[in-house]
Amino acid sequence: WESPACRMQNYGKSRYGGNNFHVNLSRAYPFRVKRAGFFAGQKRKLRGEILSACRISLTFVTVMTVSKTRTRLVDVARGLFAKQGLENTTMNDIAVASGKGRRTLYTYFKNKEDIYFAVIETELEHLSAQLSEVANKRMDLEEKLVEIIYVHLHSIKEVVLRNGNLRAEFFRNIWMVEKVRKHFDQKETEFFIGVLKEGVASGEFSIENVALVADVMHYCVKGLEVPYIYGRLGEGLNKAETRRMVKTLIHRALRGER
Repeated sequence: WESPACRMQNYGKSRYGGNNFHVNLSRAYPFRVKRAGFFAGQKRKLRGEILSACRISLTFVTVMTVSKTRTRLVDVARGLFAKQGLENTTMNDIAVASGKGRRTLYTYFKNKEDIYFAVIETELEHLSAQLSEVANKRMDLEEKLVEIIYVHLHSIKEVVLRNGNLRAEFFRNIWMVEKVRKHFDQKETEFFIGVLKEGVASGEFSIENVALVADVMHYCVKGLEVPYIYGRLGEGLNKAETRRMVKTLIHRALRGER
């Protein structure tokens, strides 16, 4: 067996004589030259893929860092709003408590109201995730509608009561809250539409206009938020009794029964 190095040297000696020779690699090793070109191309391609992957990784890390910083600022602001109230909390208070500094704070939020919107939006995102979980369950459709209604009411009440002084702002600045919850309201209506369409398709519900009924259900539940928060909904009745009555109401309304 002859090594490639010896093979090249012997080829040069036999063709040109002596040790001083110039070897035409493409003639001596046509396959190896082509393969070398192939691997060079592969290396360039691999280098490009690595650089691309690095850029994606760097972007991902940057996004994650931005997300963590913003989340930290919102969490700190929520705590301060709940403890001191919106009016008594300053941007400087949030910057100091978060340990991020005023410059970082103003990079993410223009003013205190902007952070307040972010706090409400974060709470509504959690609520929307809970409603989505219920909407995706395999269960009786009427029971699913009742569950969506009660998850909505209970979660809203929990958010308001948990946030201490912030709950006063929830009721005092209701129109400000409405601006933020527009997207949430739309998603909840879509959950209702999905369940109602499933009921119509299976023949369980008799509905002429699904979108209209979904809107009515959404706004009815929304209108019950304040009475439910203050404990004025179904006074004198326990939770089991109120759920049974709500389900009976839904049953008669959606099945066209009197």
